[in-house]
Amino acid sequence: MSDDKAPEQKKVPKNNTFWVPVAIILAGAIIAGSVIYSGNADLTGSVEEALPEPPAPPEPGTEEFEVSIDDDTVKGSKDAKVQIVEFSDYECPYCARNAETIEKIAEEYGDKVAIVFRDFPLDFHADAQKAAEAAECAGEQGKYWEYHDELFANQDSLEVPDLKGYAKELKLKTAAFDKCLDSDQQKEEVENDMTDGQAVEVTGTPATFINGRKISGAYPFEDFAKIIDEELGK
Repeated sequence: MSDDKAPEQKKVPKNNTFWVPVAIILAGAIIAGSVIYSGNADLTGSVEEALPEPPAPPEPGTEEFEVSIDDDTVKGSKDAKVQIVEFSDYECPYCARNAETIEKIAEEYGDKVAIVFRDFPLDFHADAQKAAEAAECAGEQGKYWEYHDELFANQDSLEVPDLKGYAKELKLKTAAFDKCLDSDQQKEEVENDMTDGQAVEVTGTPATFINGRKISGAYPFEDFAKIIDEELGK
């Protein structure tokens, strides 16, 4: 028997020729992404430069429109020098905040202003339309503003049984109120408010007009007072 051993097999390393270019490609992609993200102006330009800035909203009171008060209930004096028309939605939280501001205006200015609330129930607020109709039904019995306040105080409970419950609390003639609400008697009135609002470019709520000067959104009392005082001084 021969003492010669079989030649030792050398281990052949695995072929890395595939992974090397893949690693290079990935590294290149990461570097390129870093350059783009960092906004290197020499190569790609800034991401922020590529996206246009959204237009700034108009300053409150700088846009002017002719706004109808329709035949809606007025708080204050109908003959007041300053007319304030608010388009609003009873289910909108910003409208509730604006309602507090409008109430403060009524307290501070009294008969120097005429305040009118016009309905603009938004489609995605399921109970806003019927709540608006309910306020109009309460208005037929002379308690529009009392009912208006009740709705804003109970924004989370505006289904039809709730609306009828508020009528009882305010001691309205419930049979007449229920008939008015159930028959959609005030639906057209609310729709007319919506149409008039769209005509003066109301797209969201609240939208308030002081002698036609538009304020889009819920602003502090001081912003309203500044425009009211300017109008009173004319």
